[in-house]
Amino acid sequence: MVFSGDTLFQGGPGATGRSFSDFDTIVESIRTKLLSLPPETVVHTGHGDDTTIGDEAPDLAEWIARGH
Repeated sequence: MVFSGDTLFQGGPGATGRSFSDFDTIVESIRTKLLSLPPETVVHTGHGDDTTIGDEAPDLAEWIARGH
């Protein structure tokens, strides 16, 4: 398990729209740190429902294209 705080929520990156956050930094952290974990890793998010790395990993390109 991992506690992702506001970095990764179920369905995408977390706090990317705040003045103190940076979308590119958050996505890079997700890509290099979180998505390198085994797919069955449970992600306890900062808000909302838990998810798994395996459930979120396939959507990385969509998040990047969406830009938030």
